Amino acid sequence: MNALEKIRLRQQTSPVQPPKEAQPKLAQIDGIRAVVFDIYGTLFSSGVGDISLAAEEDRNDALRQTLLENGIHLTDKGLAGRLDHRLHNQIRRHQSEREKAGITYPEVEIRAVWTDFLQALARDQWSEETDAVDAANLAIDYETRVNPTSPMPALAETLDALQGRGLVMSIVSNAQFYTPLLFEAFLNQSYESLGLCPKCAIWSYRLLEAKPSKELYKQAAANLYKHYNILPKETLYVGNDMRNDIWPAQETGLKTALFAGDRLSLRRREDDPDCRKTKPDLEITHLEQLLHCL
Repeated sequence: MNALEKIRLRQQTSPVQPPKEAQPKLAQIDGIRAVVFDIYGTLFSSGVGDISLAAEEDRNDALRQTLLENGIHLTDKGLAGRLDHRLHNQIRRHQSEREKAGITYPEVEIRAVWTDFLQALARDQWSEETDAVDAANLAIDYETRVNPTSPMPALAETLDALQGRGLVMSIVSNAQFYTPLLFEAFLNQSYESLGLCPKCAIWSYRLLEAKPSKELYKQAAANLYKHYNILPKETLYVGNDMRNDIWPAQETGLKTALFAGDRLSLRRREDDPDCRKTKPDLEITHLEQLLHCL
């Protein structure tokens, strides 16, 4: 199976359900020229609510199967051990390197993590030595096992309608290299073809910096101004997490819409001191509600 087939085959099958208490809070916002989206939990439903947050036992079983089914021969030590802990340790090592460079919210490039992970397994005799292995393929295989995804209801229709109104659209998301493939897998088009601007998009794995860092939003705002002369106050950011999405977007001067349409992914962060004093401009429970506000 190629990457797109894996994403489709292992897609999230449970229907998206808003939290029982969620009520849309809609209002007309004038002067918006751009709409920028989060990915996981906003445009796409995630089986675990975000990127790679599966339970530990599920992760270890999935990781073992990923390795075995892709020709990695595990030794008895590897079969019995916590492979997921070793993968997580590699992620933390890569994050630590970024922290040493002064990055408060480090991101990793997961292909580099997987390359080091496989080398460490062989070095410590958790696996047999193997010829060159496609780390990217293994990363996608594992992610689709632990974090099945599916498009949010009315995603394609909402993007089409916003594009038809002449609005610039783009992305700011915690992501990996496989994240943009979700559009092709489920909507049969690249994100560029759907009207999302690649010149303005910010993907955490490219910056090696993650939300809630304001730097992602500052760079997105700078890109919108550079390419379209759009100001932050003319931009609406849509996300499902008060801490990762709404707070830093507002701090950057963007208008905000909290997507409260998926009980698995909604993060209100009511105990977070920054979030307690942050209120989104809109709260939506369905993506198409944006069309009534712009």
